[in-house]
Amino acid sequence: MAWIELSLTIHSDQQERIELALEDLGALSVTLLDAEDHPIFEPAPGETPVWPTIKLAALFDIAVDRPGLVHALTDLVPDIAPDQLQFRDVEDADWVRAWMDTFQPMQFGRRLWIYPWNVEPPQDDDAIVVRLDPGLAFGTGTHPTTALCLDWLDGLPLAGKTVLDYGCGSGVLAIAALKLGAARVIGVDLDPQALEASRDNAARNGVAEGLALLLPQDYVTEPQDVLVANILAGPLAELAPLFAQACKPGGPFALSGILAGQHEDLLTRYSEWFDELAVAQREDWIRISGRRRH
Repeated sequence: MAWIELSLTIHSDQQERIELALEDLGALSVTLLDAEDHPIFEPAPGETPVWPTIKLAALFDIAVDRPGLVHALTDLVPDIAPDQLQFRDVEDADWVRAWMDTFQPMQFGRRLWIYPWNVEPPQDDDAIVVRLDPGLAFGTGTHPTTALCLDWLDGLPLAGKTVLDYGCGSGVLAIAALKLGAARVIGVDLDPQALEASRDNAARNGVAEGLALLLPQDYVTEPQDVLVANILAGPLAELAPLFAQACKPGGPFALSGILAGQHEDLLTRYSEWFDELAVAQREDWIRISGRRRH
């Protein structure tokens, strides 16, 4: 079976009106995607993620009248210009598997590799391989923020350590830490779907027994040897006192999900509790790392 996909990029304040208009015009489904690939705190169940700009895609029956649809939509939502609208024919497919076909193995640091679950890694005694099926949760290693954290983890002596991964998403950082020798990882995320993706990926990699997964309200702060958090600058600032309590004296930490220009305030904020603060950048994204003050 085939459909027609109508897509456009909009501002977040237009989302509700346009989505309702598309549903009124017979859309079979409406999908919202982050147009700029921002990592975020996952929304609570039932909430809609709000990004600054959204790529909205609506599926219609293949027989829909395209010019009529454009006319009706621009009539219902006058601030949409016809040239914003794009159409394409969509064949039936397994969308997750189609995405996985484009997800290629990636190396981070000296030893660490991320492989899609459907690709068999070569035999290499020196390689540490995480095999990933990210499901619906953020974190595959393709985003610079995840890559910055994976590079950092690969450079740490993690054998026997305990790790807190706050905002664990798909579990990629937690699983990488366990594969690199960590004895135990606590993964915390707002979204139950993220915890489920982390649980599934940990089982696929044979490290489920070492991973504890919690919602923030169930997390009891306890000092860990290592802390990593890949979320956003705002939440990172708010969580600084909690992270100070969650990191043992002398313990290394890394923060990412920070856009260039946002890191100066975070450096000041974290200097109250952490020393040896350093900045690494990949594309427009920043990682801050350092150690908990003794």
